[in-house]
Amino acid sequence: MTHTPQPISPLRQRMTDDMRMRQLAPKTQAGYLRVVREFTRFLGRSPDTATVEDLRRYQLHLVDQGVSPVSLNAAITGLKFFFEITLHEPDLMARMQPVRVPRVLPVVLSPDEVGRLIAATGNLKHQTALSVAYGAGLRASEVVALKVGDVDGQRMTLRIEQGKGRKDRYAMLSPVLLERLRVWWRVAHTQGRMLERGWLFPGLDPVDPLSTRQLNRAIHAAAEAANINKRVSMHTLRHSFATHLLEQKVDIRVIQVLLGHKKLETTALYAQVATDLLREVISPLEKLQNNG
Repeated sequence: MTHTPQPISPLRQRMTDDMRMRQLAPKTQAGYLRVVREFTRFLGRSPDTATVEDLRRYQLHLVDQGVSPVSLNAAITGLKFFFEITLHEPDLMARMQPVRVPRVLPVVLSPDEVGRLIAATGNLKHQTALSVAYGAGLRASEVVALKVGDVDGQRMTLRIEQGKGRKDRYAMLSPVLLERLRVWWRVAHTQGRMLERGWLFPGLDPVDPLSTRQLNRAIHAAAEAANINKRVSMHTLRHSFATHLLEQKVDIRVIQVLLGHKKLETTALYAQVATDLLREVISPLEKLQNNG
């Protein structure tokens, strides 16, 4: 039995075209379409018939459903695109206001914990990928997007193509990390698991890269095996990289460049979790004690 694909409505097609014209990332496009679809389900009729009051009710509905501030703001952003760009009705969004997202300090591992975590990783491919995430401060999506040609042993850099914000940049490549990558490259080539000029961390089929989901599963298993009870994810390694560099007295602007942060304030967050720096600060109470 064959299923006939449902025709795309002219409204959805117009929104899709608007997003393609602006070259929004596929993930962003899928997210915006999902937001409008969920709003349409709530509304019970075509979204182009919505009123200001409908949108206000929808935000209250999301709040009552316990939607997180991040998800709530994402819904508002998707609807804003639909009403302002596709429908040319910016006034309809007048009563929908983004909410403040509480700033939560990132989970950071100690150098000892990072060492135990990487050592406890199940196989060489995952172990090397985690070493790259920590050793160069990369996002999981940037690790899996690396190709063999992105490793430059002469200049000691990793080329990151189209990272977050669609920017290219260079990440640091330490001698220890380069040696680990060479070991992995030799093993993968011997086993026929890596294509010439292909993905540095291929999936089961070498034509495809390893997925971020597989990496996150690997790091959760490694954290359990290493008896690390903190809430660990791939991004924890990036947080730990930045914090440990700060504790080594690396200039925060250099760390900003290595991480690919647009704003210095984003990088400055790590000053709040760099405990070695906090321990070096002398409390004014000590001065009172010494003077007494």
